[in-house]
This record gives sequence, C-alpha cells and structure tokens, in this order.
Amino acid sequence: MTSLPVDSGLWCRRFHPSPAATTRLVCFPHAGGSASFYFPVSAELRGRTDVLAVQYPGRQDRRAEPTIDDLRTLADEVFAALRGWSGLPLTFFGHSMGALVAFEVARRFERVGGGIGHLFVSGRRGPAVPHEERLHLRDDDGIVAAVREMSGTDESLLDDEELVRMMLPALRGDFRAVETYRGEPDAVLRCPITALTGDRDPRAPLDEVREWKAHTSAAFEFKVFPGGHFYLTSRPGDVMDVLKDHFDR
Repeated sequence: MTSLPVDSGLWCRRFHPSPAATTRLVCFPHAGGSASFYFPVSAELRGRTDVLAVQYPGRQDRRAEPTIDDLRTLADEVFAALRGWSGLPLTFFGHSMGALVAFEVARRFERVGGGIGHLFVSGRRGPAVPHEERLHLRDDDGIVAAVREMSGTDESLLDDEELVRMMLPALRGDFRAVETYRGEPDAVLRCPITALTGDRDPRAPLDEVREWKAHTSAAFEFKVFPGGHFYLTSRPGDVMDVLKDHFDR
C-alpha cells in the first residue's frame, strides 16, 4: 500500500520531500486518477527534484468532495493551490486529462507574470483539436467498459463492485470535464513543450498529438513509445529517462 503523503494540503501530495532540490516537478493525473499514480515517479526522482502530485477532489482521501466537472474551473483551483509552491522553477507533467489541466494551469501562471520552465504532455491530442466524445453520457457499465479498453486500471479493481461504485463519480465527472473542454487555437505558452504518446493509442492519434506544437512559442519535442493509452505504466523506464535527462540539463 502506498505511504500516506507528507503534505497534508488538499491539493498537493509530496511523497518524498527533497529540501536540497533546486527544481520542482508537478504531476497531474488522468481522468479517474489520483496523486498516488505518481508515487513511483516521486520515488525515482527523490533528491534530484522536489515532486508534487496533484490530488483532484472526488478520490482517495478527497472522495467525499464533489468532482469538479469543468476543466477550466479545475485549473483555477489547482493554480490557486500551486502558487504557494512556485519558490523553485516549475516543470509540469500531465497524462491524458492531466495534460489539459497542466496546460491550463501553465497559462494561468503566465497571465500573472510568472510561468513554468517546461511542460510535458502525455497521451493527449492537442488542446484545440476538434473531438466528439460522449463517455460521460454512458451508463455505469459503459464507463467501466471504456476504462477497460484504455487499460489504465488494474483489472482486479474493476472486478470489485464496491470499488467500482466508489470510482464511478470521479470517472464520470472527469470525462465530462475533458469532453466539454474546447481549447483555444491561439493559446500559446512561452515555455517548451514535450509531447509523449503511445504508438497504439486510439484516443491520441500521432498527428493529433503533434498539434501541441502550435501551443508553444519555444521548442517542441515529440516522443513516441510502444504501447497504448497507458504506455507509461508498461514502459515506466522510458518515461523516467526522459524526465531524468530533462533535469540533468
């Protein structure tokens, strides 16, 4: 079982405080995901950088809170929580829904005259790519089937009816947040963006992931790995190598 977080704040989990670090990585979970998804990243980078994982409402220790089903409102709340952590240069990493939240939070930092050093977006098409998804309108069985297709959740968890019931409100709310979000084509960050994806991800076609390039005025990198939507759980070493290389520069 994952250790309890050191940070007791509602929004940020700091599993391995690194007081000597000179940079900070903030990790944003996918739809239905929680801060503990990034516990291995925090463990791997401990001492090298200070890692924070965002905890959205409606899951784990915040399960009693209603899910925020509007992505821009969620970004507003996360931005307010992270402003107190901007004492070190910030790098953001977001997977799937987390990529969009990270992008919107980065925009908010730039609006107040700050900014982040780098944005890593994973498993998500560019924010302004048109899409028509209606997973949040499915019945409970339909949502569970969609999660199975994405292979992002341990199958044994999906076979546990009580756990599934606990997860469904957060999943439905997150899917609604993502599916009703429409990014602005002219929204451009000043920081570099690195887009990562699996080569067999049906929810993030390669040409649509490349569209992130239009949302930075700085450098853009595109990295493709073997795998589907959750390629990063089957090949964690590849993703960690990308992050380590970034922080070693």
